[in-house]
Amino acid sequence: MKVGRVAPLLILVAAIAAFFALDLGRYLSLEHLKSQQAAIESWRAAQLLRAALVFFGAYVAATALSLPGAAVMTLAAGAIFGLPWGTVIVSFASTLGATLAFLGARFLLSDWVQARLGERLRPINEGMAKDGAFYLFTLRLVPVFPSFLINLAMALTPIRTWTFFWVSQMGMLAGTLVYVNAGTRLAQIESAAGILSPGLLLSFALLGVFPLAARKVVEAVKARKARGRWPRIRRFDRNPVVIGAGSAGLVSAPTSPPRSRPT
Repeated sequence: MKVGRVAPLLILVAAIAAFFALDLGRYLSLEHLKSQQAAIESWRAAQLLRAALVFFGAYVAATALSLPGAAVMTLAAGAIFGLPWGTVIVSFASTLGATLAFLGARFLLSDWVQARLGERLRPINEGMAKDGAFYLFTLRLVPVFPSFLINLAMALTPIRTWTFFWVSQMGMLAGTLVYVNAGTRLAQIESAAGILSPGLLLSFALLGVFPLAARKVVEAVKARKARGRWPRIRRFDRNPVVIGAGSAGLVSAPTSPPRSRPT
C-alpha cells in the first residue's frame, strides 16, 4: 500500500475504534431512541431544519464508516420525521454514505487488490463492465449481504461512481420505504398491546415479504432481457423433428402432439 494512503487508513481505523471504545453504539439502540423520543420530537418541532440536517449528517457518517445501527436509525427517521420526510432523508443519506464508503474502499484497496488478483478478477471485471448496474441493482433489491459488504465489493470492480450512486439510490428506495413505514408504527407503541396493531403487523410482514417479492421481480426482468435478443414466435408451421433415437433424442422429443417422435 502506498505511503499516502496510510494516514487516511489510520484515521478511519481510529474513528471506528473510538466508536466502540466510547460505546457510542448505545445511542443507536432502539431502547435509547424510545427513551429520548419525547425530547427528540420536541427538538424537531422547534427546529425542524436543524434536526433534519443533524440526523442526515449522523446517518451519512454512520453509513460511510460502516458502523452498526443503520436499521435502527432508519426506523428512527420514520418515528421522528414521518413517512414522506423520513424516506427522503434516509434515501439520500444512505446513498451518500454508501458512496463515501465505496470511494474510501476504492482509494485504499482497489489498486492493491487488482495488482495482486488482476488475472483472476478479469472475468468479474468484464461482467461488471457489461452488466454492473444490473448486478448492483439486484444486490440492493435483495439484501442477502450487509450493505457495507456490497460497498466494499463494488469498490474493487471498475463500476463508475455515478453509476454506483444512482443505482444504489433506486435499489434501496423500496426497502427504505418499508423500514421508515415500520418506524412510523413503532413510534405509536405505548404498551405491549400496541405491538398487535394491524398497521404494525403489516409493516413487519412487508419487511419479511419484500426480499422474496424483489427476487421474483429481478428474475422476471433477467428472463425478459435474455429473451429479448430473439423475436417472439407467434405461430408454429410444423411439428419438430428430432434426429436420433438414443436417450438424448427421447428426452428432446416432445410428448405432444403424438405425431412427433424420434427418427
